[in-house]
Amino acid sequence: MENQLIWKEEFNIGVETIDKEHQRLVTIINKLYALGEEEKKGRKACEEGIKYFYEHALKHFADEENYMESIHYENLKMHRRIHRGFRDNTLPALEDELRDADYSSEAVEHFLAVCAGWLLGHTLTEDRAIVGEEESKWEDLLPEAELESIKNVIMKLLHQMFQLKSQVLSDTYGGERFGNGIYYRLVYGREQDEKKWEIILVFEERILVNTVGKLMGVKSGKLDVMLINAARYTASQFVSHVMEHFPAIASYEMQEENLLTYEEFREVFENKNPQISLLFSTDEGYFSYCVIAPHLLENGIGTPLGVDNEVTEIEKYLIKRGKGGRKILVVDDSITIREGIRRLLGEDYQVTTVQSGVAAIRAITLDKPDLVLLDYEMPVCDGRHVLEMLRSDKEFADVPVIFLTTRDDPESVQKVLGLKPDGYLLKYLKPTEIRKRIDTFFDKKKK
Repeated sequence: MENQLIWKEEFNIGVETIDKEHQRLVTIINKLYALGEEEKKGRKACEEGIKYFYEHALKHFADEENYMESIHYENLKMHRRIHRGFRDNTLPALEDELRDADYSSEAVEHFLAVCAGWLLGHTLTEDRAIVGEEESKWEDLLPEAELESIKNVIMKLLHQMFQLKSQVLSDTYGGERFGNGIYYRLVYGREQDEKKWEIILVFEERILVNTVGKLMGVKSGKLDVMLINAARYTASQFVSHVMEHFPAIASYEMQEENLLTYEEFREVFENKNPQISLLFSTDEGYFSYCVIAPHLLENGIGTPLGVDNEVTEIEKYLIKRGKGGRKILVVDDSITIREGIRRLLGEDYQVTTVQSGVAAIRAITLDKPDLVLLDYEMPVCDGRHVLEMLRSDKEFADVPVIFLTTRDDPESVQKVLGLKPDGYLLKYLKPTEIRKRIDTFFDKKKK
């Protein structure tokens, strides 16, 4: 049998009762692997076997916690929290998948692979920390109340942006590989301090193919350069929307982004303790949201939203948002212009920037803005081309477009206005004048 766990001496932590229970759980998993391979044993045998594993695991958790309590283990609270997450989130979600798949051999194998991976990973880190042979990976995790707030925000956004139903599998995702993963890293910072937000999103490949890919009309069912670029944009928007819910993060700007291999992801993940490490199961695959930002432990990420305070906090949030979060897309091949406008308008508007006409079309398709500030003169696909493509599509024909230009001679102005944009802005205007014109545009539209 290929799927068999071999108990190794290194798995023992030196506490006889705990080591025996670990070995017994591995034995149960191996028996379940064998059952899964004998199809004639049927669903009933697998159901009973999994139920036995479930009950045995819970009993082991209770016994292990009693032992830690007896030796006054200082990280008992966190260890108990990890057990509770596996018991209350991971196992129920896996059981739902089993039932939905009618206990197919693939579903059973997946259930056992997750359980085996979790058990061995937990044994080699958190359990070894009990006897001082390792340090806990999760000692710097955010408090549960703040993590709960993040979970709710992410699940809502997964539904809004990707139309995905999701549930939390774990709030202590250990960086295990799942499927063909896409590992996307973003680093956010501010000029005025050295604090950084390092965020890593992990998408199972089929999530992107079946959401962003379908939206783009990709028929190959595979990732390509255009789909990866669209996914990058969507992922950065996803992170921006998460950050909008927490005022303490709102002033941070993206400074770096990378696509990582799994090996590079593991290196980052193993060398730094995450403050947020969530794993979600969706109806298209797995998704993880990880954050490394040690300063979060100093003052948190903002007030967590709950039933008792959500109305008050949302009202405060909207006041801080100023203009109600209207979305502006800035399209310009000059990073100076893009970042200048982002800084100018970013406090009161949701400002996204792209550097080309092709990127603008993708951005508008994926997240329709309330206004496009469009550079008239760009290489390959200029402002005229972008506007013509928008006006030819019923879904985006009504998107307001204001041209950005450096020319104010009558001939150039006439050429720009002949394309019937919603206006034009001279790039050399004072920032206060540009800001005033944008505010006036939205005020008129509102009236």
